[in-house]
This record gives sequence, structure tokens and C-alpha cells, in this order.
Amino acid sequence: MEIAVTHLTRMQPGYICVAGLDVKTGTHVRPVLKGRLPANPLRQKGGPFEIGALVDLGEVKHVANPPEVEDYFLDVAKARRLKRLDPREFWKVLSSGTGKNLAGIFGKHLEPQANGAAVEEGKGSASLGCLSVDAATLYVNPWQSIRMEVSSGDFDVDLSVTDVRLVKTDFKTPNQGKIEIAQQKLAKGVSAIICVGLTRAWAKPGDDRRRHWLQANNIHFEDNPLGTDLE
Repeated sequence: MEIAVTHLTRMQPGYICVAGLDVKTGTHVRPVLKGRLPANPLRQKGGPFEIGALVDLGEVKHVANPPEVEDYFLDVAKARRLKRLDPREFWKVLSSGTGKNLAGIFGKHLEPQANGAAVEEGKGSASLGCLSVDAATLYVNPWQSIRMEVSSGDFDVDLSVTDVRLVKTDFKTPNQGKIEIAQQKLAKGVSAIICVGLTRAWAKPGDDRRRHWLQANNIHFEDNPLGTDLE
């Protein structure tokens, strides 16, 4: 299976999450291990994964569990980077998998929750998508968490941002310079696609249900689709 990498996010320090679009079917694919995926397969560490990379995952096994229908087990040692797509080609790939609203991407089970949105555990038909945004604002809150206010026409949400390029090498500290570059583009109205996803299910304090919470995984801009100015 070959994918174009569109989602590349930070998890806890030392771990990442990767996803992309199957170049044959256009559907989202998230390569996973039985445990967490370490940061070693990142391109800057000698691995195959970077934004815009065309990667042959090798033999994979589909392990869908709603809403995480995109999950495929892989042997990461067999994943091979074939090339990096050129900017126009990558933007075309991104655009082909883009939805215009969050409900269209995640389905009827996505519900507003406080300032965000979530899907109850075991429900839903997707956990990944690419959103063409009407308006968005990127900022860092007083607790040094990177956030994004997004309007998609059906939801107005304030989301956690997990784009691995917007933090320093500790995977935690916001990279203010990169964040400012991205926010200036949003403010100028540069066409943007937000890769969005649902977290693994967990229960917030005081909540009686486990939910998959909506977050902003990556930000891609038409004027530099590969995001070389954010690397």
C-alpha cells in the first residue's frame, strides 16, 4: 500500500502519529503499531515519514474499529519512502480528499462539546479528514497549548493543534516563529486545508462517557503545500 503523507502529528514526547491518503483509492490510511509509534521513522531522523512523502507501507493489515476505520497495522521497518511529491501534485492530492464541513467528514455522530466537538466511543464512520476552512485563527493560550479557532460552516470550534512542525524538538514547547508564519497566512486569507482527526477515546474529568475528541492535526497552505517554511 502506498500513501501520500498528509497528517504528521506529535503525541507525548518521543511519539508521533502518521496518516495519509491511499494513492489508489483516495481514502485515509493511518499506519499503526500494537503500541505507540515512536518518532524514529520521521524523515529528519532517517525514516520515511514527512509531509508530502510518498511512502510504500509494505504489507499491512486492516484493523478498523469505529470510528477509527483508517487503521492498518504495519511493520515500520519495511516502510519505504519513494519520493516527495512536488508542491502542486501534493496540493492536488490534498484537495481530492477535502470536505467542506465537519459533519460531512465525520458524520452525524460528531456532536458539539463545550468549545469543541467529539464522537462517542464506538460510534462514527471516520476519524480522519481534510477540511477546506472558511476562517481560522491560530494562537497559543496561557498554558502554552497551541489552539485553533475554526469555522467550517456547521461547527465553530476551538481545537488543540498537534502539527509536529509547530513545536520544538521536545514535542511540547510551541515554536513561536513557525506559529506566527502560519497565523499570518491565515490572517491574509491564503487558501488553507486543515487536516483534522479524532483522538483515541478518553473520558474528560466529570464526563460519564469516553469520547473521541476533534483536533487539528496539520495546516497546509496553497502557496507552499509542502510547508517547507514551517520545517
